[in-house]
Amino acid sequence: MIAGIRDLEEARAAFAPLEELGYVHRPHRPEAHLFTAPGRGVHLTVPGSDLWRERLAFRDALRADPGLRGEYAAWKAAHGGAEGYDADKRPLVLRVLAAQGIALRPDEERLSPEARQS
Repeated sequence: MIAGIRDLEEARAAFAPLEELGYVHRPHRPEAHLFTAPGRGVHLTVPGSDLWRERLAFRDALRADPGLRGEYAAWKAAHGGAEGYDADKRPLVLRVLAAQGIALRPDEERLSPEARQS
């Protein structure tokens, strides 16, 4: 899930309520806060950020293509579980985003240093 925010610093006010719901803050990208709970996650980011554009492009591609929706559903069924995915969905995501004209930058460029270490 992705939630649009006005400001990353202002969004820190959501940390405690999300933690009360069982979410844990994880390092991710400089332009977003990521919270995860078993089997789910939420990104807090400013509309228009790279993360925002990538996630919405992926969503829109799935909405527009029944075959792609089926492929993604099959991948999730094969690799998903209560604790998350057991395989890297990056090849699928890269292909879908490339078809939408979006090149996903390498981890070294898009992830925070803390996220690259975890």
